[in-house]
Amino acid sequence: MIRIAISALLLASAAPVFAETYSIEPGEGAQERLQEALILAEPGDEIVLAAGRYELTDGLSLDVDGVTVRGAGMDGTVLDFTTQAGAGEGLLVTSDNVTLRDFAMENPKGDGIKSKGADNIVYYRIRVTWTRGPHPENGAYAIYPVESTGVLVDGVKVTGASDAGIYVGQSDRITVRNSIAEANVAGIEIENSRNALVEHNIATRNTGGILVFDLPDLPVMGGGNVIVANNLVVANDTPNFAPPGNIVAGVRRGTGIMVMANEDVLIENNILSGNPTAPVMVIAYVQPYDDERYNPLPRGVVVGDNTFDGGGYDPQLEGGELLKAAFGGELPPVMWDGLGSLYVTGEAPGWSLNLTEQGVGLGAAQPAPLAAPTPEAAFDRSGIGAPAELEARLSR
Repeated sequence: MIRIAISALLLASAAPVFAETYSIEPGEGAQERLQEALILAEPGDEIVLAAGRYELTDGLSLDVDGVTVRGAGMDGTVLDFTTQAGAGEGLLVTSDNVTLRDFAMENPKGDGIKSKGADNIVYYRIRVTWTRGPHPENGAYAIYPVESTGVLVDGVKVTGASDAGIYVGQSDRITVRNSIAEANVAGIEIENSRNALVEHNIATRNTGGILVFDLPDLPVMGGGNVIVANNLVVANDTPNFAPPGNIVAGVRRGTGIMVMANEDVLIENNILSGNPTAPVMVIAYVQPYDDERYNPLPRGVVVGDNTFDGGGYDPQLEGGELLKAAFGGELPPVMWDGLGSLYVTGEAPGWSLNLTEQGVGLGAAQPAPLAAPTPEAAFDRSGIGAPAELEARLSR
C-alpha cells in the first residue's frame, strides 16, 4: 500500500521530479545547441544560459509548454543578434506557462521577444536593447506578448524600440511593473487589452511614456479596465522615430501618459515631470475607420491624484505658442479633447479642446479650462492584473 501511494505521488508530480536541465555555454555552435534545447525540452525543463555573449545569426523559437529559459543576469548573459541574417524576432514563444528570465538581447533585426497565444507567460529581469540608440530601422517591439491570458512583465529594461519598448496587445490579465522603458517611441503600450495593471515603472526619454490604446480592425477589441499607478514618467522628449504609417508615428514628442479610445482607465499616484506636450492626454481615436464594432471614444477615464512638475511648456501641437499664451505661458498638465467621458479627483489642473466630433482635427478646437466631474463611484479594481500564480515563479 505504501509503495502504491509513493508511485501515485511520483506520477502526479512527474514534471518537476524528472525535469531536465539543459546547460548552454557561449561559443562555437551556441546557436544550434540553444535551438536544439528549445526543441527537445519538455514541460518542466529548464534551459540555463551561462554568462557570456552569444553571437547568434538567426532567430530562436520555443513551442513547448512549461519551460523556463534562465540566464546569469541581464548584464551577464547577452544574446547578440547584430549579425542576424533574417528580419524576424530574436525569440518567438508560442507555448503556455513559459518563464523567461535573467538574460539580455541586443540588436535583433525584428522584434526582441514575441510571445503569441502564450498564456501565463512571465518576463522577468530581461533586457532588450538596440545599441545604436533611437533609429527607425530598429525592431518595432522589445517585449511583445500578444493574444495571451496571463502576462507578467517584471523588472525588464528596454531601449531603442521603433514602436514600443514594452507592448502588450489583445491580451487579458496583465501586470507590467518595476521596469525601465527608455529611448523608445512608446515606452509602455497597452493596446486592445483588458484588466491591465501598469505600476512602479520608469518611463523616460521616450517620445511618449505610457500609452493605453484601443484600435479598430483587430481580432480583439474593447480594451479597458486598466490601472496606471505609481510610475515615474519623466523627460519623455525624444523626437518620434517611428517608421511612417505606424500608429505611434502620430504620438507627439513630450507625451507623458496617453489614453486613446479606451474605457475604465485609472491614472493615479504617478510622478510626471518634463513631458513638454502633455503630462496626461485623453483623446478619441483620430483617424477614419469602417469597423462597426469599434467605439473611438475614451469612456470612464479617471485622473486621480498625481504629482505634476509643470505642464505643457513646449507643446508639439498646431498653434502651440498661441495656446501657451492663452494659458499664461504653459498648458495645464491634463489635456482632454472633450470627447467621451473624463472624471477628475483631487488636484488635476487641465484644459480641453472641446471638440464635438471624432476625427475633425485641432482646427475645430475651442480650447478652454477643463471642467470634468468627479467619479460617481469608486474605481472597480477587481480582476485587474496578472494571475497570482505567476508571482510564485519569480522565487524559483
